[in-house]
Amino acid sequence: MSRSSAPSQRQLRVGELIRRALSEVLARGDVHDPELNAVSITVGEVRTSPDLKVATVFVLPLGGRGAEEALSALRRNRGELRRLVARKLTLKFAPELRFALDETFDRMDETRHLLSQENVRRDLAAPETDED
Repeated sequence: MSRSSAPSQRQLRVGELIRRALSEVLARGDVHDPELNAVSITVGEVRTSPDLKVATVFVLPLGGRGAEEALSALRRNRGELRRLVARKLTLKFAPELRFALDETFDRMDETRHLLSQENVRRDLAAPETDED
């Protein structure tokens, strides 16, 4: 029996529902932690385990500053966040929330930097030879 490493449609759907619910909770400042409410946090993606019991939430504070402090505040309040998100969802079980920094923007910047290098631009612009 071979297992695919790609997430199922159900995992993707539940991950998006959690992302939206968590984004709303954070935007409204529903958590009873002034430190967490003082930071604007973007929830970029949520990946769920196949059994939907664990959700890894990829976040980034607005502007990318204070990322470790924001991550710490989210982790400190994960129980309350889990309860608030569970109220908004119709799942049988509320998944455990695990928080990680969203490094998508960093990877995009690295790619942009690589593509802007002269030798790479030259290679990309080189005409292809057509051998018919």
